[in-house]
Amino acid sequence: MTRAEMFFDSVRNKKIALIGAGVSHHELIMLFLQKGLDVTVCDKKTREQLGEAAVRYENHGAKLSLGDDYLEAIFDADIIFRTPGMYFNHPALIKAREKGIAVTSEMEVFFDLCPCKTIAVTGSDGKTTTTSIIADILEKDGKAVHKGGNIGKALLPLIESIKPSDVAVVELSSFQLQSMRKSPDTAAVTNISPNHLDVHGTMREYTDSKKNILLHQNAFGKAVLNLGNEYHAELSDCVRGKVVYFSRKSIPDCGAYLDTESGMLCFNNYGKHEKIVRISEIKLPGVHNIENYLAAIAAVWGDVSVEAIVKTAKEFGGVEHRIEFVRELNGVKYYNDSIATSPTRTIAGLNSFNQKLIVIAGGYDKKLSYEPLAEPINNNVKLLILLGATADAIEKAVKDYSSYSPAQCRIIRVASLEEAVLTAKENAASGDIVTLSPASASFDLYVNFEERGRHFKRLVEQLT
Repeated sequence: MTRAEMFFDSVRNKKIALIGAGVSHHELIMLFLQKGLDVTVCDKKTREQLGEAAVRYENHGAKLSLGDDYLEAIFDADIIFRTPGMYFNHPALIKAREKGIAVTSEMEVFFDLCPCKTIAVTGSDGKTTTTSIIADILEKDGKAVHKGGNIGKALLPLIESIKPSDVAVVELSSFQLQSMRKSPDTAAVTNISPNHLDVHGTMREYTDSKKNILLHQNAFGKAVLNLGNEYHAELSDCVRGKVVYFSRKSIPDCGAYLDTESGMLCFNNYGKHEKIVRISEIKLPGVHNIENYLAAIAAVWGDVSVEAIVKTAKEFGGVEHRIEFVRELNGVKYYNDSIATSPTRTIAGLNSFNQKLIVIAGGYDKKLSYEPLAEPINNNVKLLILLGATADAIEKAVKDYSSYSPAQCRIIRVASLEEAVLTAKENAASGDIVTLSPASASFDLYVNFEERGRHFKRLVEQLT
């Protein structure tokens, strides 16, 4: 009997509550129902909002707990699976644990049962792109790859078909990591900067949650750390196995780096240097994507051919909502960078172009400081279009900058994304670049940044 079979047998007579009926939980819900398990689906959406999914779940034997009181049903469960975006220390989950109810997640169980090598990526910025680059390199090297986690795909529903020779490549958020008690074979941390402080409350809790990707590795584990990030020393103290660094500005004793003289991405293995690919050959634009590639190279080095790395660099076109080219109209290029939910992400996007931009920004307030945006916006933006709850804070940061000039960086306030896109079009001339780079979460107007990005793309495509 496999570990997966033993797990499903052990929960056969348990009451299971799954919180969240979104994309990441749908296949998991259906798996548990197909196994004949006692399942209650808990979601804040109403039956009407859930639509056909509600009917499908009930037809397969699920009970539903929907609407404002959707969490009441979890206290009658034996096991709770929380959705990836739900805070581990949510009051309802604390109460459930106090009552002796097991609180877990799809990723936690997957890591317990996974029979193959695991590579996981976390970080404040760049984790989705880095995860995707790693997966693409492994696939080009001929390996069977299962990509999932915070990237939007559940892997537990595949657990019975995964072979020991496969590789699981997983993106993990701070919310997922906070309760993890098993770390991946290879753990990569792209960077750490202030994020999600509206939920975590303190930078200490946020950083500690990220450390969980390293803390449960053994002596044979591999940790990939950013030598240029201020938290790298704190993270390296947690490493129990081998640490491999990546850096755009210096040469690590062991790790991937950029040779600024030749413009080559290289790897140094304690004095043995190997050149890999020129930055001019990397298809993805932006300095931040050089760091994403360096992190990916450090993660897979020794397990794949250099040819596979080069092939990915030349061919991989990126991930939706990450400086994604939408269209060109009347000589104006439009980009969707909806993933930029923090100032650091927006700064990376601004630095990806060699000209001044028209930027649409603003959204839900995650209680972050927008002062870091002041200098890059003043230097790289000629028209800033603001909307949402963070508009005031962003505008104040930009205007308080010592060399702010309204003639060099105009600011226009709008009430909606529709108005923002039209305003950008009306003010753009041939050769301009318009980018949606909010520096804020989307929760004030949209369910998530994907919905915001797709709405932006529809609006741009409708322009005439």
